[in-house]
Amino acid sequence: MPVPPLPMKNSKNISGRRDFLKSLGLAMPLLASAPAMLTGCVTQKKSTARFSNRARELSADLVIIGGGLGGCAGALAAARNGLDVIVTEETGWIGGQITQQAVPPDENKWIETFGGTRSYQKFRAGIRDFYRRNYPLNEKARADKFLNPGNCWVSRLGGEPRVALAVLYEMLAPFLGNGQIRILLRHKATAATTNGDRVKAVSVLDFDSGNEIILHAPIFADATEQGDLLPLTKTEYAIGAEARSETGEPHAKNKAERDNLQGFTFCFAMDYLAGEDHVIDQPRDYPFWHDFVMTTSAQKSYRFLSFDENESKRIGFDPEARKGFWTYRRIADRDLFQPGFYRGDLTLVNWPQNDYSFGLICDVDEATVKKNLERARQMSLSLFYWLQTEAPRPDGGMGWRGLRLRPDVVGTADGLAKYPYIREGRRIKAEFTVLEQHVTTAERMKETGLSKAEVRATQFADTVGIGSYHMDLHITTTGDHSEFGSTLPFQIPLGALIPRRVENLLPACKNPGVTHLTNGCYRLHPIEWNIGEATGALAAFCHAQKKSPREVRNAPALLADFQQRLRDDGVRLEWPKEAGAI
Repeated sequence: MPVPPLPMKNSKNISGRRDFLKSLGLAMPLLASAPAMLTGCVTQKKSTARFSNRARELSADLVIIGGGLGGCAGALAAARNGLDVIVTEETGWIGGQITQQAVPPDENKWIETFGGTRSYQKFRAGIRDFYRRNYPLNEKARADKFLNPGNCWVSRLGGEPRVALAVLYEMLAPFLGNGQIRILLRHKATAATTNGDRVKAVSVLDFDSGNEIILHAPIFADATEQGDLLPLTKTEYAIGAEARSETGEPHAKNKAERDNLQGFTFCFAMDYLAGEDHVIDQPRDYPFWHDFVMTTSAQKSYRFLSFDENESKRIGFDPEARKGFWTYRRIADRDLFQPGFYRGDLTLVNWPQNDYSFGLICDVDEATVKKNLERARQMSLSLFYWLQTEAPRPDGGMGWRGLRLRPDVVGTADGLAKYPYIREGRRIKAEFTVLEQHVTTAERMKETGLSKAEVRATQFADTVGIGSYHMDLHITTTGDHSEFGSTLPFQIPLGALIPRRVENLLPACKNPGVTHLTNGCYRLHPIEWNIGEATGALAAFCHAQKKSPREVRNAPALLADFQQRLRDDGVRLEWPKEAGAI
């Protein structure tokens, strides 16, 4: 079925966000097809009496819906502590943002030493070891303790998504072998059964067979990218931007805006082969994106298919000289490998130019979800085509025809990642909510009277981990684009992992008790991992103690015991003194 083109605006094609959103309603294209998914083979040896032979019902000590980094970390922590775990994953790849979404890890500057949990450090070391064991690195690269295969500058560890996927399976392998962990790929949660304040079961749809499976467990974890279990289980949640009257945050909105979420991105991989022509067919919506100029809520004009914005102009783009955005999220620097192994560098594109913020895919009807996913795909493909044909070159020419889309790197047919990179979705209404005042340097200095060198983030007695990142908000669906200055290395409070009412559902991804603002610093790879790991460990502790998560937090002796278990398992609960403002 042909997909109608995006409606064109006036001859200048300059539109405000409100006009653009209105124009989207004039056409409702169907999502032609989901990206091809490579369904992995997972060892599924039976664990003693835990998994029923009945096809329609399965039970475990812990059911984790969502196989991203938080879901994997949670499954590992729970299995290490003796639980049987079922993990479901909507796509064919576990790993979330680092694999299916094709986003190299955004991390803190202390990540090589004390900036992550022991198991996250093991994951990072595993990626480097995988390259040393399987790739023809040159002698210098092989000897580099801090090997960065992509030699990129957004991350200290840029590598291929499939390598991260392989390492996750290596870490999970013992528990897949003995049946403690079972992974159901291409399964999506569709319904839940509750009884009062408890979740009794979650139903998942098998995309391949079309069958439904009912999953039972005493504790469930929501490790989905958008908090999909929260509405299904009637768990109270927040979405969008809170009002200042609700949170007291200096940068919160005057009124709550439920439809104000950060944009999402369809990332893609590409290489560059000088002298060759790999130009793709012009994407259907290219004429629109080529001329479209957005006006932000601050009345700033922004053209997506350009490097005109000041920061983009400063960075630049030159795949021939291998500079600028080319190295930003590069995942293979050919100079680190034996000559001729890579014909060219590999890089991933997750740039401001392909952030889609023109519609929601959360808490909207399925037709709207499909429409906005397709628009976002067209936006990314249009960026790639523009880079090939019209992007300015240093020699005065236009376009880099040797740029080649690499669908094999991301495991899809169309070259775009299996799943969009999700920055923000639903968040539980928690026992405790982390606010801007707890993490930003300016607000903490104001509250404490300490200097920037002395001040620290709010200390939480119920800490279950640490994290550090800027309070980073990309362009949102209402046109906000904000930067909030310095933040402080922070802790993850257990209270932010416990819903206000529901007793046996825990967040394990980007959905803890944070706000629209603090989500900006709690959503990154090592923090998601730590949240998932704490959730899995908590499920195991509750199972052993026959207590609820809320009871663990509210009983000082139990809380201290649980925190010691985390420390023993390599989860750092406090930052050392040398970790200051960023």
